[in-house]
Amino acid sequence: MSPKFQWHLPPEQDTPPAGWPWSATGDRPNLSDWTRQLLWQRRQRDPEQLLGFLDPDRYAPTPAGAFGPEMTAAVERLVQARDRNEKVAIWGDFDADGLTATAVLWEGLGQFFEPHHRLRYYVPNRFTESHGLSQHGLNDLTAWGCQLIVTCDTGSTAHKELEYARDCGMAVIVTDHHTLPDTRPPVVALINPRQLPPKHPLADLSGVAVAYKLIEALYARLPEVPQQPLTTLLDLVAIGLIADLVALRGDCRYLAQVGLRTLEAQAKAGVRPGIAKLLELCKRTGDRPSDVAFGLGPRINAVSRIHGDAHFGVELLTSRDRDRAEGLALEAELANTRRKEIQAAVMAQALKQLAEVDLDTAQVIVLANPQWPPGVLGLVASQIAQDYGRPTLLLQTEVVPQPGHPRMARGSARSVNQIDLYELVHSQAHLLHRFGGHPFAAGLSLPADNLPLFIEGINRALRSRSTSDSLTHAPPLAVDLVVAVEDLGRDLFKALKWLEPYGMGNPIPRLLIRQVRFDDVRDHALKDSKGSKQRFFKVEFKLWDEARTVRFDGHWWGHRRDDLPTGLCDVVVELDVNFYRRPTYEVRLVDVRPAETPLRPTLGRPQWVIDERRTPNPEAEPPALLHCPADWSEFPHPEPTAASLTLSYPLPAPPPPETTWQHLVGIAKYLANQGIAADRAQLRTRLGIHDRTLTIGLRCLADLGFSIQHQDGAISIQRSPQAKPRLPYAIVAHRFLDAVREEHFRQRYFYEVPPQIVQSVLEGVASDS
Repeated sequence: MSPKFQWHLPPEQDTPPAGWPWSATGDRPNLSDWTRQLLWQRRQRDPEQLLGFLDPDRYAPTPAGAFGPEMTAAVERLVQARDRNEKVAIWGDFDADGLTATAVLWEGLGQFFEPHHRLRYYVPNRFTESHGLSQHGLNDLTAWGCQLIVTCDTGSTAHKELEYARDCGMAVIVTDHHTLPDTRPPVVALINPRQLPPKHPLADLSGVAVAYKLIEALYARLPEVPQQPLTTLLDLVAIGLIADLVALRGDCRYLAQVGLRTLEAQAKAGVRPGIAKLLELCKRTGDRPSDVAFGLGPRINAVSRIHGDAHFGVELLTSRDRDRAEGLALEAELANTRRKEIQAAVMAQALKQLAEVDLDTAQVIVLANPQWPPGVLGLVASQIAQDYGRPTLLLQTEVVPQPGHPRMARGSARSVNQIDLYELVHSQAHLLHRFGGHPFAAGLSLPADNLPLFIEGINRALRSRSTSDSLTHAPPLAVDLVVAVEDLGRDLFKALKWLEPYGMGNPIPRLLIRQVRFDDVRDHALKDSKGSKQRFFKVEFKLWDEARTVRFDGHWWGHRRDDLPTGLCDVVVELDVNFYRRPTYEVRLVDVRPAETPLRPTLGRPQWVIDERRTPNPEAEPPALLHCPADWSEFPHPEPTAASLTLSYPLPAPPPPETTWQHLVGIAKYLANQGIAADRAQLRTRLGIHDRTLTIGLRCLADLGFSIQHQDGAISIQRSPQAKPRLPYAIVAHRFLDAVREEHFRQRYFYEVPPQIVQSVLEGVASDS
């Protein structure tokens, strides 16, 4: 078998000199040879700067005043707004960096402006508004009486919208980290680290870190006002920084380090119950960057990827109401489960398209499909870009254009190998409708008819910038250390942990192990809702060193047991800790080639949730759940005296959502014509939907011109011949169809969720009541 990557070993002579970095440790860290070697290879060689790199308590953070006059102007305008009792709005964004930035401003500015009354936030809808400012949202803020807007993670290049805000009488402070415009927009202040020199310690701040610096400056300006310590915001900063994949150096690294420390401490104390619940659900503690990258980040991002509207993500992060916050965390967990399912389907379709692309000539991968949901396109593009070593763009094309507009293609782009994606796509600006982002990730839209020219032009642009044919070969993989199986474990893990948090510019160390075999190989498959079609696999194994009779646990995502060779081989792995069953060290396989020659235990009682869903008994004795739920609230609360709870419901086989919609409209017309009322429970039963979906359906009927009356559990529906719909029929129907599809997904989830998870969640609910 051939390797997936080109392996690059560090030069043998690139080793630290004796006595480096300190001749005597004293109060300095006593570093292992592994740690010293890694630091030397990564050019962390200045002994004095190294102290601050390893220990945040020895790092001198850069003050917010380093942003100069822009920060000064922003703070003075906020002080003026406070003195004048003005209304202030936060304009956020819907990804993890944008939501945590919004949360930082919400809590930070909330110390100076009364929340909800004089302070509110606006997060655009991923599906209907996309990133950035919009006239629709600005009109909403104008109607509220807003006089000052503070953006976060957006706004630098929104000239048109910023001018519109000014014309509406609203001043704007922009905090952002994306590409700067050619000319300064009409704002009070533009706080963007790209204004600083490239090696400045603040140059790599993400949106949440820039927002934090603004609050830091405001706290310094009015120190007697805030009641909440500034440091309580640092957990939010760490989440946004790590999730946004910025280079963790300078103040970025410092903020991530102290932020992770705060995240772990506040999660244990339950300061933010929503975040604590998310960590519990993903079996993590919050002390490591991987807890954010693979745990919190995907779940926070899933809110907008699945729902479009991410407003509740801010409440999830900031609410101190435990019941409310934990309920929102469960919603985010459910959204992430659905995101995985959709992502796997899009990935399979994209790979099928890619098989027909000539990769000898296509140095930029551009794929389009009208059925792809936009919320996961960036994730799939990132996967493909990494696997194929090429910048990748995935687009959803409209089937039917909006009236008066051309048919559009919208999507996401991701880059690799230090290729400046922003510059590359911007070279085709004459073909684009909208575009924004940074060198590694971007979003764009363009008329679908321009796609052929765009594909040709962007490939030509990359070829003109490339100095070699490296894109036609396997992407490079830098190996950091050569170790043996017997080296894997606690001591090596502690040595590598000194360099955390890992991220861009400081990647997770890759370990080469030679002359090993795979033993005790087994694979697991994720399947679709019917349990039939296999979509995604994980191989588990033990690395076996015959010479030393040592074995070590490992896994390989996205592969099957037949993908592993049976003879001697060399492997590249990453060392980590697995908390799912019990804390244990294991390796993640990155690549393999032939050798060169020569669930957290349930709480409280033992397992008391009995699973009979595969062979349901409709006459099961209580306590038993006989209908497939669509929400945790439908589960009965466990009684301490109850011996068990039996899950005895089949997977529903509902009609298509379109049929349910037609049935609902038919019932509405019948009730209106007959002038009779219907019991709400009877309507749910007739339609085969749950109460939340029925509520959405009744709102949709109201938008079509029906008059809905509720009294004593009964619903009467009337319609005047003169009544006019508030919205077009297609838009209203689409909203109801989405709600029904969401309910069907939830039912599949609750049909497949392990009984251990059900018990854990229910016991958590019981302990809180």
